[in-house]
Amino acid sequence: MATILIVDDDELVLESLKMVLKEAGYKVKAISVPEKALSVFDKYSIDLVITDLKMPNISGIELLKEIKQKAPDCPVIMMTAYATVETAVEAMKQGAVDYIMKPFSADELELIVKRAIKEKEIKEENVRLKEIVKSVTKSGDDLFVGEHPKIKELKCLIEKIALTDATVLIMGESGTGKELVAKMIHSLSSRQNGPYIRMNCAAIPEGLIESELFGFERGAFTGAVQPRRGKFELANGGTILLDEIGEMPINLQAKLLRVLQEKEIDRLGGRTIPINVRVIATTNRDLAKEVKEGHFREDLFYRLSVFPIYIPPLRDRRDDIPLLVRHFLSIYSRKIGKEIEGVEKKAMQMLLNYDWPGNVRELENCIYRAVILANGPTIKEEDILFSSALYPTRL
Repeated sequence: MATILIVDDDELVLESLKMVLKEAGYKVKAISVPEKALSVFDKYSIDLVITDLKMPNISGIELLKEIKQKAPDCPVIMMTAYATVETAVEAMKQGAVDYIMKPFSADELELIVKRAIKEKEIKEENVRLKEIVKSVTKSGDDLFVGEHPKIKELKCLIEKIALTDATVLIMGESGTGKELVAKMIHSLSSRQNGPYIRMNCAAIPEGLIESELFGFERGAFTGAVQPRRGKFELANGGTILLDEIGEMPINLQAKLLRVLQEKEIDRLGGRTIPINVRVIATTNRDLAKEVKEGHFREDLFYRLSVFPIYIPPLRDRRDDIPLLVRHFLSIYSRKIGKEIEGVEKKAMQMLLNYDWPGNVRELENCIYRAVILANGPTIKEEDILFSSALYPTRL
């Protein structure tokens, strides 16, 4: 609940504004002596100031300047019965977010106040998101080191998507960082303090996926001696990641579609349970092609891809390879206890020319091996072992 400070030397106006804003759900501090306004501002956590323009001893403009020095981000609305273009321009120059002419209606005041507080909340949220993005990047989100325009665009998308509860479909080759994007969306969202549950649809036998997702009641099948919550229930209030959704059997896709539509799940052998879960899915398959071939439900595809994200492969952002190499060198030099200063020119050219079928994950492993093999302060050509050479029959 926002706290609003009202400053006006007219007691009747003050009481009227106080009543209107309290009825609108705000906390209100009302001051009729302008000189005392700053001490009240310092004492309480004020989210918005509404001040009259013409007052004895201190004008609204002077008060505005003082408030902006103390708290530049605090919105100030100017009230006046003598509005002119000059006074409006001066108020806005000094940092007022809006002004309102007396007399005004309660609805007009509420609208202006609501807009100002919303703008303040958006600014604060943007600052919070930037700080979180910085901390996330510093904490080891290695796959998003880079300055390529596609990566910058991707980071901006993540920040915007995180502010919503939209279902997200993350597409990209193996090793590009799909799960990392999912984690970043969760970490930047309003659900960040809720659970983050991951389920790999490719790693669980077909016969067990349904019970893993939706849970079961006692006696639902042989061996079900105790009821068990599924992944969706465990993720309630948070986010569930359905990793490699393209591997989900088509008979289960209809049940997943119902969960997305109805916001409830049916435990095996038991009751229907409402859920509040954000769904993020990932795939390295071309789901549009899978739909055409009848392997994936079209309605589920569109339900999942409310907001689709594509992560480019490393070969499409080669300019980021030197940055990633330095980043991984720093990590693994410390981990192994070697002082590696850099990569020799020919070795770096090898890294730049390679196509990286395993993407950033493969590059990370390659640098890890190179640090282990290095006999001096730099990585040489002979220290570079690509996965395609290590596993020629498998890759």
